[in-house]
Amino acid sequence: MIKFRFIFILFWFLAHQAVGQIDQQKVDVFVANYAKNNGVLPAEVQSILERAVYQPAIIERIQRPSEDISWKRYRGIFMTDERVAKGVTFWDNNLGTLQLVSDDTGVEVEYLVALLGVETYYGERKGGYKVLDALFTLAFGYPKRATFFTKELGEYLTLAKEQRLDVFEMEGSYAGAIGYCQFMPSSYRAYAKGFANVASCDLVNNVDDAISSAANYLKVHKWRHGEVVVMGTNKKDHATVLAVQSLKPSYSVDHYLQLGYVAEDLNQKGLVTLIELDNEVSKEYWFGFNNFYVITRYNHSALYAMAVHQLAQEIKKARG
Repeated sequence: MIKFRFIFILFWFLAHQAVGQIDQQKVDVFVANYAKNNGVLPAEVQSILERAVYQPAIIERIQRPSEDISWKRYRGIFMTDERVAKGVTFWDNNLGTLQLVSDDTGVEVEYLVALLGVETYYGERKGGYKVLDALFTLAFGYPKRATFFTKELGEYLTLAKEQRLDVFEMEGSYAGAIGYCQFMPSSYRAYAKGFANVASCDLVNNVDDAISSAANYLKVHKWRHGEVVVMGTNKKDHATVLAVQSLKPSYSVDHYLQLGYVAEDLNQKGLVTLIELDNEVSKEYWFGFNNFYVITRYNHSALYAMAVHQLAQEIKKARG
């Protein structure tokens, strides 16, 4: 028994040690490719990466099994009286910017507020990891997602130069997401939009830029002003049992009615997706429209999109 335990512990240690090692060959390839593609000297790139620190805690965090969380528990994280109240305060404190951005993009104010409320608690929880360390660690120490994080590392180096950011001191999430909006570097470069200066956008310190950028992200992904986001539905006892539906609306409401679902509003038209949520006592069923899908482009999760939607409605209601 003791021998077996020793072998098991040794195997566990070696397996985790392998994951935790930086692949220096891939670092060298990255340096060469980035330098060539961006017209900089390899030594310049190397000098930056030499100051990156491998963070075992980041590997541990990203490897942590993601438990299947019920809608009831997920909702409880975000739908709190405190978060709603802070959303009202955030709305009041940034009313001018929110209204101007909403008028310009068509994205309703309550959704902009709720999005930032879910992402970073209105900017209070932006993450405490050095972005360079996080992306370096995941690009070269986590083979499972190496392709994605290697790309994001390159995007970050370019972003830092474009926006004149301190490449060494910028902080974000354990995955390298930045600022109020928690944009990955590629999203920062693609969707960030300065409120007053289109050439510069500070998502870490400038709340106006953050509001503008969150709205731009939703606008680019085809948010439609004034349209219904979700609609409640019930499932009849004889309803057809369906496989998990795509987040993208693909069928009409009538299609689901024929399968045994009941719509709250028969006048709503357009394509929808069927959303099933587990509240631990029973199942909730919803029809998600285009704007629900747009929210899932920010985070590919029905739970996330529903949390943003319901928080938006509660903040709007509380504000009066």
